[in-house]
Amino acid sequence: MAESESGADKSEEPTGKRLEEARKKGQIARSRELGTLTVTMAGAAALLMFGADMGQAMMDMMRGNFSLSREALLEEGAMARHLLRTGMEALKALQPFFIVLLIASVVGNVALGGWLFSGEALMPKFSRMNPLEGLKRMFSTKALVELLKALGKFAVILIVALAVLKSDQDDLLAIANESVESAILHAMNVTGWSLIWLACGLILIAALDVPFQLWDTKQKLMMTKQEVKDEYKDSEGKPEVKSKIRQLQRQMAERRMMQQVPEADVVITNPTHFAVALKYDPEKGNAPLLVAKGGDFLALKIREIAQEHRVTLLESPALARAVYYSTEVDHEIPAGLYLAVAQVLAYVYQLKQFRAGKGKRPSPLGSLPIPPDLRRDE
Repeated sequence: MAESESGADKSEEPTGKRLEEARKKGQIARSRELGTLTVTMAGAAALLMFGADMGQAMMDMMRGNFSLSREALLEEGAMARHLLRTGMEALKALQPFFIVLLIASVVGNVALGGWLFSGEALMPKFSRMNPLEGLKRMFSTKALVELLKALGKFAVILIVALAVLKSDQDDLLAIANESVESAILHAMNVTGWSLIWLACGLILIAALDVPFQLWDTKQKLMMTKQEVKDEYKDSEGKPEVKSKIRQLQRQMAERRMMQQVPEADVVITNPTHFAVALKYDPEKGNAPLLVAKGGDFLALKIREIAQEHRVTLLESPALARAVYYSTEVDHEIPAGLYLAVAQVLAYVYQLKQFRAGKGKRPSPLGSLPIPPDLRRDE
């Protein structure tokens, strides 16, 4: 189990934030052996596919270079032009081979860890100049693994190379007795297959290196319990700060709610424990809207503001509790309360007409129709 600098055990899996920060710093799993294997295999395959064409192109260039006319030899600047033309022809002949190697080098590096460009990884780190840190790296587990890998690669490549040389001995000796054209093409073929066999020897090294790199990278990113707690506090905020923020949010919501009470058509009370303020806009044709609600002290404030702005107060404990528990502020009341609230609004309208001297005093409201699923007892 890994340990932190403070000596605490790093027993916790790295969090998503830790992994993201590590990726920004370029701390991801990379396997040089996988890259070497990919480039070697791709180079061998490209040599087998394009070797004949490259060999033929090289022979044509050799013929051209050794058959210069006397005029070209004596003309000033002819040799420079000839050298430039030969270089361009050689580059054109080798272009497919180089393209394959380029693609293989990119694929081999991003196959483990994915594509990443990190500016932080390019920044100079003066800690690397510390001799003590350098000694730690020299005698670390990773350095030991790198040494074992190097010895393993040397042994594997040596064994495979000797086996390839022994199996190709007859072909290599036969090349000496062939014509130049045939010998070049034959050598290309032998070289391509020899590289493939050598690359097969690297598969074992890469198969061991990839899991180790994944394990080593994960071990470096492991966290202590305290680090996990500190990260949670940093990302989620300290409990006291979050509590203060929630308190401020509640205060802001209450102030905004109280500002809407004067616009309400009626405030229905419990009469003391609950108070709900409803508003209905007949022009919009929607259901009545709950503009404010509260219990105890907040209910008292709603009643005071309603009295101050001459908003009708109506006692209906059952309806007040039903609206309070079933509806959120700035939302319409549920369909089950349409009939009860419609009776209340009709009563309020008649009461306003009576106070304005335009009608009779309305009869007091009786029991309101509240569905059992919306009825709440104290």
